[in-house]
Amino acid sequence: MSLPNYDVIKAVETARETSEFLKEIKEARSDFALLTASPALAAKAGFHPLTPAQIGALSKQGNTASDWKSVRAAKGFDPARVSNCHFAGPVLLSSFTGTVEVEGVEFPTGLSHSVLSSCVVGKNVFLRNVRLINKSVIREGAVLFDVGALTIDGVESFANGLEVLIAIETGGREIPLFAELTVEGAWVLSRSRGNQALIDSYAAQIQSYVKAASAPFNVVGPKAKILHTPRVTGIFLGPSAVIDSAAAVSHAAVLSAPDEATRISDGALVKSSILQWGSEVTSGAIVDSSLLTEHSHVERHGKVTHSLLGPNTGVAEGEVTSALLGPFVGFHHQSLLIAALWPEGKGNVAYGANIGSNHTAKAPDQEIWPGEGTFFGLGVNVKFPTDLTRSPYSIIASCVNMLPQKVEFPFSLINTPASAYSGISPAYNEILPGWVLSDNIYMVKRNEGKYQKRNKAKRSRFLFEVFRPDIVDGMADARNRLQVPSMKELYTSKEIRGLGKNYLLEASRKRGVETYTFYIRAYALSGLKRELAALAAGRQLDVAGNLLKSKSSNARWEHERQLINQEFPGVGLADLLKELVRMQEKIAEDVQSSKEKDDKRGAEVIEDYAAAHKPASQDSFVKETWGFTEQLKKEVQQIIAGLSQSQPRRISPSSTSSKVS
Repeated sequence: MSLPNYDVIKAVETARETSEFLKEIKEARSDFALLTASPALAAKAGFHPLTPAQIGALSKQGNTASDWKSVRAAKGFDPARVSNCHFAGPVLLSSFTGTVEVEGVEFPTGLSHSVLSSCVVGKNVFLRNVRLINKSVIREGAVLFDVGALTIDGVESFANGLEVLIAIETGGREIPLFAELTVEGAWVLSRSRGNQALIDSYAAQIQSYVKAASAPFNVVGPKAKILHTPRVTGIFLGPSAVIDSAAAVSHAAVLSAPDEATRISDGALVKSSILQWGSEVTSGAIVDSSLLTEHSHVERHGKVTHSLLGPNTGVAEGEVTSALLGPFVGFHHQSLLIAALWPEGKGNVAYGANIGSNHTAKAPDQEIWPGEGTFFGLGVNVKFPTDLTRSPYSIIASCVNMLPQKVEFPFSLINTPASAYSGISPAYNEILPGWVLSDNIYMVKRNEGKYQKRNKAKRSRFLFEVFRPDIVDGMADARNRLQVPSMKELYTSKEIRGLGKNYLLEASRKRGVETYTFYIRAYALSGLKRELAALAAGRQLDVAGNLLKSKSSNARWEHERQLINQEFPGVGLADLLKELVRMQEKIAEDVQSSKEKDDKRGAEVIEDYAAAHKPASQDSFVKETWGFTEQLKKEVQQIIAGLSQSQPRRISPSSTSSKVS
């Protein structure tokens, strides 16, 4: 797959100018400076020395201080809201009014049974049973309850500037982090190692960003919470973020927002990492030296080290090391993924998959590029280096052992060999090009809609559509390579480029050609229907006769138009639309048939399978597909009727182009 059109240098520059994270650091830096400011400057900011009456009231409530002169309070400060605390160094106290809810219980805001040193405490904060808070800015409405220590060692950059060893454990594709880094940015950087000008420019931008992000204090943002956690060190905790019963959190930036709260909880450990909005680390998971982009998560003892997780990607129980994972990668069981460059995402790693043979007995310096939508089955073993980027939406079947290789056939199944063949290495697997389309289209079509429905990310761009120009071009190239002049019983990469360390049977070659052809044509005809529907809506069907003849400035339609002329030379518009309906009906039948295979197999094995499982005909996605098919038929009938009623008129190619653009 080609690199995205993404300006990573501009992205860092824009982040430096617009980052809420940097803005909050800057504001906290100004507040923290008031701790050592002159009395006049502190007073100008609204903080005044305690009055004798206030000191007396505080003392009566069990409060002590190393030096009461170092404690200042804002207008409206009520000593009654502070009890049994010790002020070991300079502290600024705001006013406390009202109540706050903590675990279902209402408490009056204020401070109790805590030790504070070099802290700025904002309005309506609630601190209780915090053994030590040192060098921290606590924003309005924040909650710290039953916490061991919130401290910092020296100046902290909160993991910004940290180099993450993506794809190669020993280095070579390392990426310095910044808080707003995206999958696209990491993708470009990891694949541009030969572009020294880009690498140097990025390094300079990151240096400037890190300077703006660095501070000698912790920041606990507005309405953020730290609960039941023994130690938090060097932390930026964004608005409404939650640390609850974590094992430890250190040297981390936790970006968050009121409607996208980021959460670290239930025995999780986060170290030297950046967590973006809505992400979560929970249930004993470990995240170290990594970046979790928006709405990604690690749970159930999952381990993520020196990696970047894309939006909506989840890791549970397994281990991810030195990997760049794109959006919507499912990793829900005990599996291993090392040194993977997988920015396209949308794939799955099943239980027991061992995608980590990156060690050559010399150094762990090998890598894998899985490609978009790859499904690694149960117990798969993949040896490195491997490149599947030109085989999107392929399945590596259960228990397959893959040799190092490059495979270039989209929507393929790689399976263990069914038979032994003379002259073929027993280490070779069997490949079935296009099998996912011919035999498991249910998966492809369902996933396309599933990702759209499950997406929570607000800042990332996604291509949910599976059948798009670059994928279709890959299918066309694969089909061309399958059309060999001489027929054989089986083929290897010697006869057909792109088969990798696999063999291909003649029957599978023929079926691959048929399957790729079918879906290339279905893609192109869908574009024709879209363009004709647009003309019908504008009452311009009288110019439709020029639609396939005239070049268009609309890149998508031009791609589809050229394919139609190549695949259906001389065929009329009405007949092309009828063919589209026929193809869509077959797709719907295949979707249902694909699901019915499960029904048949299940009923043969499980006695009451039918009673516990809905039949394919009642499956929600199957019904949705048939509904789409019926709607398409109605729309096509209306377009054909409109074509027959319209009188064609001649127009210039340039005006046709503008009509369909």
